[in-house]
Amino acid sequence: MLTKLTGGRLFDPANGRHGEVADLWLHDDRIVADPGPGATPEAVHDVTGRVVMAGAIDIHSHIAGGKVNLARLLMGEEHELHRFAGHACGSGIATPSTHTTGARYIEMGFTAAFEPAMLGSDARHAHLEMSDIPYIDTGGYLVLGNDDFLLDLIATNAGQAAVNDYVAWMLTATQSLAVKVVNPGGINAFKFNARTLDLDEAGPHYGVTPRTVLTTLARAVNELGLPHPLHVHGCNLGVPGNIATTLDTIQAASGLPMHMTHIQFHSYDTAGDRKFSSGAAALAEAINRTPTLSVDIGQVMFGQTVTASADTMAQRHTAPLAHPRKWLAMDIECDAGCGVVPFRYRDNSYVNALQWAIGLELFLLLDDPWRVFLTTDHPNGAPFTFYPELIRLLMDRDYRLAKLAEIHPDAPAHTTLGSLTREYSLTEIAIMTRAAPARILGLADRGHLAPGASADVTVYSDLPDRRAMFERPDFVFKGGRLVVRDGKLVAMAQGCTHVVRPGFDDLIERRIARHFDERLGLPIKHFRIRDTEIRHGAGPQLHPCQRRELP
Repeated sequence: MLTKLTGGRLFDPANGRHGEVADLWLHDDRIVADPGPGATPEAVHDVTGRVVMAGAIDIHSHIAGGKVNLARLLMGEEHELHRFAGHACGSGIATPSTHTTGARYIEMGFTAAFEPAMLGSDARHAHLEMSDIPYIDTGGYLVLGNDDFLLDLIATNAGQAAVNDYVAWMLTATQSLAVKVVNPGGINAFKFNARTLDLDEAGPHYGVTPRTVLTTLARAVNELGLPHPLHVHGCNLGVPGNIATTLDTIQAASGLPMHMTHIQFHSYDTAGDRKFSSGAAALAEAINRTPTLSVDIGQVMFGQTVTASADTMAQRHTAPLAHPRKWLAMDIECDAGCGVVPFRYRDNSYVNALQWAIGLELFLLLDDPWRVFLTTDHPNGAPFTFYPELIRLLMDRDYRLAKLAEIHPDAPAHTTLGSLTREYSLTEIAIMTRAAPARILGLADRGHLAPGASADVTVYSDLPDRRAMFERPDFVFKGGRLVVRDGKLVAMAQGCTHVVRPGFDDLIERRIARHFDERLGLPIKHFRIRDTEIRHGAGPQLHPCQRRELP
């Protein structure tokens, strides 16, 4: 089918277009060049004066897998309160059902979201859930760094080549796109009764420090040529004073590419009577001068949500603050851990108000929109449905100052937010939510509007209220098919699953198989996921790996 969008203002920063007025042509599932005067489109949409962008991409959103399902079970009451009559099988906001997840994303103009914490032993479950999320592309980041096999390789000095083979085998077997480390070594240490583990502190069983785990995995990711750098959830999440550990973690990378996730939760200083203040300025300075580093924020927004994380150590620390007062934690096949804690962020709480301000400070102090990404760490900071409100806060200083005046009166004195005058432009929003996520994940045919790209396109009215604008697109096309009109679903579509397959030495399989048999009781075949199991038999979309030379 040939479709023409006429007269739109194209915000396509990957191709140097910043509001250029032009027609856009879609042929089946691809964007194509103007076919010439003889072409007869089957559908024409007049989008004169409207803003046209590629479909948005969320690089860090907990949408599938074991912890997400545990959160749904723990938050059963919200599914009773929030049922969506217009969505089949739909309920929930902080813990939406699979169908609601896809529907809510596409209604906001997002055409891809990536699960950032997929455990090897639970990967099949995560893929089954992702297959059940309609409308959007998905993919999973494999969690390593607390698994006994890797820690044993490091502790016994097996060598970097063996680690690389193990990482590559696990990525391939579990159909993953990237590697994530969560509290490196800390989840394993928790199982041996450690309740804290700092960057240079040896774990109680393997005697390996988080710094060693971090650098070993960062090196493996780089040497395997994965498009996405090591995705790092650092030590001491949520702990006052953790800014020192975060700055040390940046130094530990020693020039290796690294993506630090939900950095708002890692930006706390201890100034003031309450011993809790913002470390955003120091962290932003360090990020601005480190071009090999990228980050996402994990913005806190006010209201009820639930925190779900593999970081059992951090979740146990937060559990006394649970709202409602219930929580759970568990080990998962000696592979990693999981903690789920319901939480209500309140604007009249000094700590919560400052968390909100710290996230916005970071957004506004970071110079390069190509290295900072829009996230709430859904659902940990807030449900992803808060993104339009967050975009308005970034684009509208007067609105931001009005909201700052509503929070706990002591919080503004401990943040620089009130003095920051920056307002994000439409080009910067397009970079942060489209072009940059596609580039950092290695998705060459996503996040832009050039011929050959996937026909994932979102059209907005250019409204002065940016929340209203980004909450309700005029049109959303997924793979060339019109699926949203005036903010409402009008048709069904399916996305795809993105993966990488770096090469490895087959000899590593014997060692892995022996470990799984003797230590886990799970056969190696349990971890291998066939292409026919992805997307109801459609199989994954592969992306190349290419080793980069370090600067």
